[in-house]
Amino acid sequence: MTEIVLDPHTPEFAADPYAVYARMRAHGPWFHAETDTWMLTRIADVERVVLDRSMVRALEDGASPEEAEARRRRMNWHDMPYHQRFVQTNLLESDGAEHDRLRAVVARAFTPKAVDRLRPAIAAHVEGLLETVAGQSRIDFIEDVAAHVPGVVIGRLLGVPDADSPRLRFWSEEVVRFFDPGRDDADKARAEHATRAFHDYLVDLLDRRASVPEDDLLTGLLARHGAGDLSRDELIATVMLILMAGHGSTIDVLGTGLLALLHSPQADADLRADPGLLRPAIDEMFRFDPPLPYFHRFATADCTVGGRDFPAGTRFGLLYGAANRDPDRFDRPDIFDIHRPRARHVAFGGGAHFCLGNHLARMSMELVFTALHRRYRRIGLTGEPLRFKPGLSVRGLEWLPLVLERA
Repeated sequence: MTEIVLDPHTPEFAADPYAVYARMRAHGPWFHAETDTWMLTRIADVERVVLDRSMVRALEDGASPEEAEARRRRMNWHDMPYHQRFVQTNLLESDGAEHDRLRAVVARAFTPKAVDRLRPAIAAHVEGLLETVAGQSRIDFIEDVAAHVPGVVIGRLLGVPDADSPRLRFWSEEVVRFFDPGRDDADKARAEHATRAFHDYLVDLLDRRASVPEDDLLTGLLARHGAGDLSRDELIATVMLILMAGHGSTIDVLGTGLLALLHSPQADADLRADPGLLRPAIDEMFRFDPPLPYFHRFATADCTVGGRDFPAGTRFGLLYGAANRDPDRFDRPDIFDIHRPRARHVAFGGGAHFCLGNHLARMSMELVFTALHRRYRRIGLTGEPLRFKPGLSVRGLEWLPLVLERA
C-alpha cells in the first residue's frame, strides 16, 4: 500500500486536509495504527456504518468493569472523573434504548417549529451584533461576529445568560479538542479542567432555575428530572452536550461558509440576486467544509465494510469531510457550487445520531448571511494569510480578516 501520512496536527493538513483524504479514499478503508482505527473516506462506507445500529459510539455494553477500564486506559480516557461522568456517558456517547430515551427528552426543543420561535430574537441579536462593527471597514469575522452568534442562540433556547457565552465557548473547545486522535496528557488535563468548570457552572445555574422557573429548556429538563425521566447527572450531561455540540461548530461553519462564498464571486453574486438560493447555499457550505469532520463507531458484530471483513470490536473512523468530497456521490466535489443538484451528504451524521441541532445551525446561518448581504455591498478578504484550526475533529478558521463596504 502506498504510504499515506495522516498527521492532523500539522499546518499543512489544517490548510488542506482534502488532498490527504483523496489519497486515502483511493485505497478504501485505511488503517491508522496510532489509534487502532480503520478510517473510512468513501461516502457509501461511512453511510453503511452510521445507519447500522449495531455500530456504536462506545463498547461498554456487555464489558466487565475490568474490560471497560482497560479500554479507557488504551484510549487515554481514564483518570478523568468529571469527563468520564459527564462527557463519556452523555447522549452522544450512548446507544440503543438508552440513547433513544435521552434523545426523546430533548427532541421536541429542536424541531423546525420550536427553533423557528427563536427567529425574531436571534435576528435582532444578529442585527445588534453587526451594528457594533458598523463603523469599521475592517473586522475579524470570526471574533467580531461569528463567535458571538451560537452561544446566544443556544443560550436563548436553554435559558443561559448571553454574557456567559465566551466562557462556554472556551470550555466547549477544550472538551471537543480531546476527541482528536493523537491527544496527549496536556490535552487531557485541559479537557478535565474544562469539564469540571462546566459542571460547576451548570450546577449553580440549575439550582437558580429550580428556585425561579422560566419558560426555557432548562426549566423543562428540570421538570423531566423531577418526573424521573432522567437522573441529575444525565440532566447536567445533556445540557453540557447541547452547549458544546453546536457552539464551536457553528462558529466554524459560519467562517468557512463565508470564505467559500468569497472564493466564489459568482456564487456570491447569484445569492445576492436571488435570496431563494440561501438554503441550498448553506447546505453546500456544510457539504464543502463540514465543521465536525470526524467521528467514530465500534462494530459490535463481525461485519463487511468497503469490501473488507472486520471482526467485532473494530473501531471505524468516519471522515465526514472526506465522504462529502466523494466523486462517486458528488460531481466535481472540490468545487463550491450553490446550484448543485441536491445530493445527500453526511455533515450532520446519520441514523440514530443524526445531529439534533441542525435546524438551529441552519437558522443561525440564514440570519447572519441575510444580514451581511443587506448591510454590505462588498465583503472582501484583506489578503492576509488565513489560518485553519489544526486537528481531525474540527474544521474551522482561527481568524477571517475582512474589508467591508456599506450598502
